[in-house]
Amino acid sequence: MSSLPAFFASKRNNAILAIAAVVIILLGIFTPFLRILFGVIVPYLAILIFLGGVAARIWQWAKSPEPFRIPTSCGQQSSLKWMPSSKLDNPSTTLGVIGRMALEVLCFRSLFRNTKAELKSGPRLVYGTSKYLWLGALAFHWCFLLIILRHLRFFANPVPSFVLFLESLDGFFQIGVPLLYISNLIILAALAFLLFRRLLEPKLRYISLPADYFPLLLIMGIVLTGMLMRYTALKPDIVGVKELAMGLISFHPNVPAGIGCFFYIHLFLACTLIAYFPFSKLMHMAGIFLSPTRNMANNNRMRRHINPWNYPVKVHTYEEWENEFRDKMRAAGYKLDKE
Repeated sequence: MSSLPAFFASKRNNAILAIAAVVIILLGIFTPFLRILFGVIVPYLAILIFLGGVAARIWQWAKSPEPFRIPTSCGQQSSLKWMPSSKLDNPSTTLGVIGRMALEVLCFRSLFRNTKAELKSGPRLVYGTSKYLWLGALAFHWCFLLIILRHLRFFANPVPSFVLFLESLDGFFQIGVPLLYISNLIILAALAFLLFRRLLEPKLRYISLPADYFPLLLIMGIVLTGMLMRYTALKPDIVGVKELAMGLISFHPNVPAGIGCFFYIHLFLACTLIAYFPFSKLMHMAGIFLSPTRNMANNNRMRRHINPWNYPVKVHTYEEWENEFRDKMRAAGYKLDKE
């Protein structure tokens, strides 16, 4: 815990920049030009950076050579007919790969199977499960997806029926007015767990980088500002927000007056996350589908895989080498294949 003050001290400049950005937003909402800057230019710029960055990363991954089958596996490989194989842990068909990818993307199966090792007194190496990490990550990702889908109500008119269904499902308990969404509480608890896990575990804190903390803090800021706008007196003008969102999506931007400063803070943080996404570890969302350790069938025993990038190489055989140095080898007393 002694290194926690040093951790926060090393991030002082980043905190100053973040506070300065919030102050600029607070001052800018009273200026028409700055309202256009934060309400129109920044969102469009963030989307352009996001699309360009994601396309560039995917292109870079897609053009990387994958000459051999290198899937990771933890089950019996398909071989002889009388030997049962693991269809999901070691798939040998496309259908098995689809099932494995579905479990990985939707249920984080590899994280569920993950174990941690600790060196106890003795010394003894003890293995344990990491189910709390799996549960926290699963809760965060699913709630984040649900919140994004709920926000589609601002970009569509009329609101799609599946969005209304998700809202009713999320507010099933109907706690308070306005309606309390359970996903808001769960994602906040999951973010706090993931953040304090990095701060409180010495080994994990030692290997953590600023790139590990920044997305967590940024998403936490987005969630907190959104909850403050919904459950406190800092409510924005919902009609104005809908008008702004519909203008952006239809490429006829219009920034109504009187939306509220907290909305612009919330929007700026969301745009920062969108623009930061392609250059961060968050790109694992797309990278999982292009990972050769996951998207390949392990059929190495069924067919021979030849490197398609092999090119003809000029070789110098031993026979040619012996013919070239025959006299010298004979003088040195070496045995020759051909006298």
